[in-house]
Order: sequence, then structure tokens, then C-alpha cells
Amino acid sequence: MIGTVFRSDDVPPEHRFDYWRELVGRTHAPSDMSSEYTTDFWAEQRLLELGPVTVWPASFRPTRFHRDARMVRRSDPELYHLSLVLGGGLGVDHAGRTDTHGPQDLYVIDTSRPYDVRPPADQDRRMVTGVGVEFPKALLPASPDQVRDLLGRRMSGRDGVGAVLTGFLTGLNQQADSLRPSDAPRLGTALLDLLLAWFAHVLDAEATLPPEIRDRTLTVRIRAFIRQNLHDPELTPPVIAAAHHISVSYLHRLFQDQTQDRTQGETVAAWIRARRLEGARRDLADPALRAVPVHTIAARWGLPRPAHFSRAFRTAYGLSPTEYRLLAATPTPPHGTVN
Repeated sequence: MIGTVFRSDDVPPEHRFDYWRELVGRTHAPSDMSSEYTTDFWAEQRLLELGPVTVWPASFRPTRFHRDARMVRRSDPELYHLSLVLGGGLGVDHAGRTDTHGPQDLYVIDTSRPYDVRPPADQDRRMVTGVGVEFPKALLPASPDQVRDLLGRRMSGRDGVGAVLTGFLTGLNQQADSLRPSDAPRLGTALLDLLLAWFAHVLDAEATLPPEIRDRTLTVRIRAFIRQNLHDPELTPPVIAAAHHISVSYLHRLFQDQTQDRTQGETVAAWIRARRLEGARRDLADPALRAVPVHTIAARWGLPRPAHFSRAFRTAYGLSPTEYRLLAATPTPPHGTVN
């Protein structure tokens, strides 16, 4: 597991809000926090320190975060804070802009400027859920004047680079319990690359990114595209390359050159096959899908030829799909996985 976790249920009810306010004050830019639900407060937060990048997935009852000019003068860590809203909503007043943010929205805050983040008037008791990311402003190759137009603005995390960044952040939170502390520096590097690419995209300044960051970010986008289309048996390197406006040879080079990835040197076709087999393996072990024929499961994962699927599955896992399904129904199911 990486990161530390706070759960308000671990604290007596009368101390929960004060304890969480103190925790947030120790780890983020100081702000005045208040809530209408202090007597029945609930919060859960994980703090992930990934090199220069800090990530904090959190869920909490509606809370206001107010940082005024006096607080900025007293303490400024000089960070950019990116928030991904996943549930509930937040109203943001920052840098002369007022906007409201809902699920799958992204917004940026500059800790060197005052801000007021609060629940919308119709929020009631619904939880606010999201992921916050903070990193030093000095790491962003853009001037404060360039970034100013983004501050507080509602931006989409549903498509393009925003969707890739959203997927990375939500996946990081979901897999945190299975990650090791030694993974943190690599994850921090990958996340920083994505952040720089996202900022460059929304600033229309992608040409300013170093080539290696552009390549790594493009590879992340391509792999996200592949995962979304694994069901399509016509998903081939030429189709993938055309969808990203690159040549097939460049696509293969991208997969060969990602030295920090565990699948270094794996071909595009092999990477697709491994993801498909892993998806089929999970479905075969799912009791809810026990009545679904093996060939139907294989076809759902873009593997429509039963004989080919059976051979590939046995090569990967040492068992035929039917044998694996039978063994998965025992009290000690297999846990083999493709990486």
C-alpha cells in the first residue's frame, strides 16, 4: 500500500471535523475551513506523496475552503492545485472568475492567489468526492500569465488528454492498496508528464513540451484508447495509428521506447492480446457469468476464434479456459495475471 489514510470514523464524533481541518492544514495551503455538518461530519482521505507530486483522493460532507490575501502573505507554498470532481459539486471563486464544477470537471487553483471553494446552494448533505493534485509551480514550463486564464475555470475531464488524466487519477486511487512504496517515484514521474501534457493541451502549447514527455503522454493516450476498444476484433496497429494521426512504425517505436513501463519491448499486438486475455480471465472467474459460454466471453474481448483463444489462454495461464473456469469455482481460485 502507498499513502496514508484518514477516516473520520476513527475519531470520536465531536472531534471529527476539527481533526480533519487540522490534517488538511498540515498538508495543504492554509485555508479557513467551515461546514454546516460539524456535528455529524464524515470524511475519508488518502495522502499519496509521489516525488514532487502530492495526490489526495477524498470524500467529505460539504465544506467551505476560504483562503484570503492575509493567508497568502503569511504562507505560500507556491503550488498549482488541480482538482478532479467525481461526485457532488463545488463552487469556486478564484482569480476574478466564479464557476460551478460537477462530476468529471477539472479546475486549477494557484496558491499564490486567494480563493473561495464552497458547496453550491443546492448541495444539501450529498458527499463531495474527488481527487486533488498539487505540484510546485516551478515545474510547469509556462508563465503565471499564461496559466492565469485557466484559474478557476471549468474544464472537462471527459475527453482527450483530460480523460486520460482522469483515468490515471481514478485508477491510482483504486489501486493504491496494491501498490508498493517503491512504485511512488515512477508513478510521480508518469503523473507529472500527464499534468504537463494536459496543461500544454489546454494552453495550446504542446509544441513546448520536451519530445520524451510528448511520447510518453501519447503512449498513455494510445493505451487508454486500446482498453476502450478491446471488444473490437478489428483493433489493429494500423487502425490505432490512424486514430492518433501517426504512422504504424511510429506507433511501434512508442511501445518499444517506454523504458519505465513494465511492458518494455512488448509489441503493440502482444499488448492488446495480453489485455484481452486478462479481461477474459476475469470474466471466466466471475460467478455471475458462470452460465455464459466460453466462446461468448472470448468474443466480448475481441477474440472471436475459439481455437485461437483456447491456445493463447493456455499459453498465458497454463490451463484451458474451461479448466480455468472449473478451478476458479473451487474455494481457492487461481490468481494468475498478465502484466
